[in-house]
Amino acid sequence: MFVLLVEDDPFIAKSICNTLEHFKIAVEHVCTAKDADYYIQHTAVDLCLLDLGLPDQDGLVLLKKWREKQIHVPVLVLTARNQTEQCVEALNHGADDYLTKPFELEELIARIHALARRHRGYASNTIESGALKLDRASQQVFLNQIELNLPRREYVLLEVLMMHPNHVLKNEELIDKVYGFQENIESNALNVHVFHLRQKIGADFIQTVRGVGYLFKPADGA
Repeated sequence: MFVLLVEDDPFIAKSICNTLEHFKIAVEHVCTAKDADYYIQHTAVDLCLLDLGLPDQDGLVLLKKWREKQIHVPVLVLTARNQTEQCVEALNHGADDYLTKPFELEELIARIHALARRHRGYASNTIESGALKLDRASQQVFLNQIELNLPRREYVLLEVLMMHPNHVLKNEELIDKVYGFQENIESNALNVHVFHLRQKIGADFIQTVRGVGYLFKPADGA
């Protein structure tokens, strides 16, 4: 999962980023509405955490703009306490959920997973394909009931692929999901992650679509 955090408070942003990375969630942090708008329109963002008090534009104005442009990325609004009217307005403008500051980081993670489930149509945090099982809540992966030790980027890549079974995902989209908007990524980095995943889960799950990207092929009967 690739999350865009739009937050101008550096302390709050650092705490959220550290927590998301701990839970193997790729995150990109920006401080302004201008940068947020660019990322939403040019990268494969799965979910946006949007602070409403931005220095260059009201977060509600930005949210309304996205919905008018038919940008349907799930948005979880972050706002100050005792701003009920503002929260209601955000929901009316297309926000999917909100949290009032200060909030517990554990609740934030739970809300993120809940939004991702609803957006993708999953009823639980568990995705299974034959003997392969991925638990998005605990960030654990099991093969034949044995836990696999996956580094964060391998886990993120597998999660994205399993969430889109039988669907070809382009290399550029997968790189966005795994790395965010980083520069200086080795040209073969994605191929290396796929190679290591195949070694751990078996070669049949991930198929290469030459010149395009990769496809997750569910196990028979999954």
